[in-house]
Amino acid sequence: MVLGENEPGGASRSTTVVVIGAGPAGLTVANLLRTCGVDCVVLERGSREYVAQRQRAGIVESRAVRMFETWGLADLVLGGAPHDGILEFRVDGETHLVDDNDGSEGPGARLCPQQLLVANLTAAHLADGGDIRYEVADVSLHGLTGDRPTVRYRSADGTPHSITCDFVAGCDGDHGVTRAAVPEGVLSAHGFDHGVGWLTVLADAPPPAHPLLAVSPQGFAAHFPRGPQRSRYYLQCPPDDRPEAWPDHRVWEALRTRLADPALTAGPITDRETFRLRSLVHDPMQYGRLFLVGDAAHIVSPMGGKGMNLALYDADLFARAVRDHVRDQDDTALRSYSRRCLRRVWNDQEFSHWLTRTVHDAGDDTHRGPFLRNLARARLHRLFTSPTAAQAFAEQMTGLDPTPDPSAPTIR
Repeated sequence: MVLGENEPGGASRSTTVVVIGAGPAGLTVANLLRTCGVDCVVLERGSREYVAQRQRAGIVESRAVRMFETWGLADLVLGGAPHDGILEFRVDGETHLVDDNDGSEGPGARLCPQQLLVANLTAAHLADGGDIRYEVADVSLHGLTGDRPTVRYRSADGTPHSITCDFVAGCDGDHGVTRAAVPEGVLSAHGFDHGVGWLTVLADAPPPAHPLLAVSPQGFAAHFPRGPQRSRYYLQCPPDDRPEAWPDHRVWEALRTRLADPALTAGPITDRETFRLRSLVHDPMQYGRLFLVGDAAHIVSPMGGKGMNLALYDADLFARAVRDHVRDQDDTALRSYSRRCLRRVWNDQEFSHWLTRTVHDAGDDTHRGPFLRNLARARLHRLFTSPTAAQAFAEQMTGLDPTPDPSAPTIR
């Protein structure tokens, strides 16, 4: 079935996997499943236009690029420019270039904004005959601990539908219906509030030569490319700040100060929002035949760009596990899904926490104090001067796992 087609009169349908959510996680799951011949249906509460315009992370790390290549999908779904591997740290106006090349063979990371990845994943899935149903409402999950769960929903015109399946992939984010369908007490939630707020701004302004992280006594700031003439900026702010507290003139003044670039070119601001930096992990990532993928299972501080990449990692493991179940009647990977995902999740949470604390503590010491400020400065100095520290940083940034999971299956 194709986009927009639903069974007349709400007749039920059967499939192997129902994927809830048409963001990067859900669409990656759907594309990987279709690649290995597994039938699935994708349900999304937003419109196709809404999903396509969501602006989020911009770097697909090297490990994820290799994953798409392994599945034969890299040329179809990855766009954007290759990331040259250089990050700029600017500390009190002094530039330090750090190469995140981890020394491994194969393709490097790609500067691929989420909306481009989603558009390409959507087009690839539909071109292959995939089924994506947008603007669904009242999604509910039933019989998750049985052999054949049922997903019920209403289409945009109010017609009720039900889909019986073998598995449900919960790819609908932190506030979706899938995790809420798990009974209370089954999952353990491990959360952390970093005590830091960010203002994020999207503007039609020239991008930097390299992704830029800036530390200054006035607070943290960052500048990332989002296109040939588009940039994403970040400014540290109080955790409960509101976007209206940041009119255009204040945004550009703060950016020029914290980035130590008085000549920074301004441009029309097309989007701005504020949010608290937080981290959250739910354990386990499975309940019966429901498997949580991406933000439905874990939230990562934006530092290090791990959120979307972790979602892609989860999707890869889940699709392989379902493939093994369907093709070989082997449930080994399904049983180990949560453990193997969480191993990577905690690794990336640690790196993100380290980088978050380092770049924020090293700047404004009003809240954290001079002791932690000097510790953070020492970590930065080690990164800039020690080849060993730089190599470890590069491995974390690119997603290289120097001690791979011995139980991980291979693509066959």
